[in-house]
Amino acid sequence: MIRFNNDYNHGAHNSIIQALQEINESSYAGYGDDEWCQKGADEIRKYLGTADVDIHFMVGGTPANITVITAALRPYESVICALNGHINHHEAGSIEHTGHKILSLPAKEGKLTAEAIKQTASHYYDHGEAEFLTAPKLVFLSSPSEYGTVYSKKELLEIRKVCDQYHMYLYIDGARLGYWLSCNRCDVTLEDLARIADVFYIGGTKCGALFGEALVIVNKDLRDHFRTYMKQSGGILAKGWLLGVQFYTLFKDGLYFKLAKHADKLAAKLKQGFVNASIPLYMDSPTNQIFVVITNELAEKLAKNFIYEFDHIVDEEHVCVRFCTSWSSSEDDIDQLIKSIS
Repeated sequence: MIRFNNDYNHGAHNSIIQALQEINESSYAGYGDDEWCQKGADEIRKYLGTADVDIHFMVGGTPANITVITAALRPYESVICALNGHINHHEAGSIEHTGHKILSLPAKEGKLTAEAIKQTASHYYDHGEAEFLTAPKLVFLSSPSEYGTVYSKKELLEIRKVCDQYHMYLYIDGARLGYWLSCNRCDVTLEDLARIADVFYIGGTKCGALFGEALVIVNKDLRDHFRTYMKQSGGILAKGWLLGVQFYTLFKDGLYFKLAKHADKLAAKLKQGFVNASIPLYMDSPTNQIFVVITNELAEKLAKNFIYEFDHIVDEEHVCVRFCTSWSSSEDDIDQLIKSIS
């Protein structure tokens, strides 16, 4: 069976395994106060221009989301998120569990729009009787979106303008950030993100690391006692150097972007294979997630040799499914799948 159901079905790139082996016999300070976390953060900063940031290494995406949102919001404040956003449909109500309401909005091609955000914020801030509503204070978006689509710099700047108008934070979930920054439709850099977002994270778990995410806090208002919030939210790792050395390895020679570009290239080949086979795309993605509409018959046939992810029923005869390439996918994997649909 060949897995296309996610981009974290292998352990880690060999360079990371080797780096972990090389430091295995050494001892380090705990909770991220070690030389490898410092080195990892320094390598990331090289991509951020002159931005003054705090960088924290988190164990995973959900703890990062919970910790950021908990630290950013007061009890009566809420989060604006796309209806299909990760915190809204795939994190078991973790944000609501912290006591904060999610204001979910319809998505356009999987993404939030500045206009939709403005309408929601305006409803609270511009029309009175606000004490009976939760206050929108943070805009959560993912790029790539849950459908593999990406935000342009223009779209981000429009959203930033709305956030500034209503004094809201902009938080970018970057679980698959590498696949965005390396795709052929991206006009955004890490340096741009450090100018546009208040906080974002660089995903490692889905982009070649064994586990872990690098959280970049730009807005100084979000930094106070952040490590305390990390501890309370279960987001801090005692053996923090295991995270630091991974991000040092990923960023010191640009390995992070090479791995992501590999996955995007294979996804583009796979997408063309579907197009050539007259299989319609559900949504056109330039990154490593490909959503297609296939017949029930083909779905059953492919399930004999490939593991993919069901998304939703289209009609009685068709389903929408996702095929996800990764840093660990091979050309042969793609060729076998294309042969099966031809």
